[in-house]
Amino acid sequence: MRRVISQASTEVWLIVLLAIAAPAAAQPATKPLYERLGGVYSIATVVDDFIERLLVNDVLNANPAIKEARTRVAKAGLKFQVTTLVCEVTGGPCKYTGRTMKDSHATLNINEAQWEAMVADFRKTLDKFKVPSREQEELVTIVGSTKKDIVR
Repeated sequence: MRRVISQASTEVWLIVLLAIAAPAAAQPATKPLYERLGGVYSIATVVDDFIERLLVNDVLNANPAIKEARTRVAKAGLKFQVTTLVCEVTGGPCKYTGRTMKDSHATLNINEAQWEAMVADFRKTLDKFKVPSREQEELVTIVGSTKKDIVR
């Protein structure tokens, strides 16, 4: 009799634990943003388009410091660094080895209007590639977290 009660109470606990765990198990684990974006090749494609937009942006080009920096920094290198950075900050396997946002933008004298022009171009690129709104907002939040180190 004792064994039957013990076995019955074990089964009850098992059922209770499964009932508690079932809703959590039924919900798929959220994938890292990196995976939801499609990985490094998708990120590189988006970064390529974004950098191309920035290079012809009249608001940014009106800033002599930005214009001068573009003569020093190779476009391919910039795209590589930004791709690596986005890959890392979204949970991917890449390791960004470039300078900090503060150091790399210290002499560019970027103002609020230039920041807003960059964000607008970023959103256009995300829309072009049909990045879902949830992922767009996560990316814009990540970018926004760097504003204090970029805008003077």
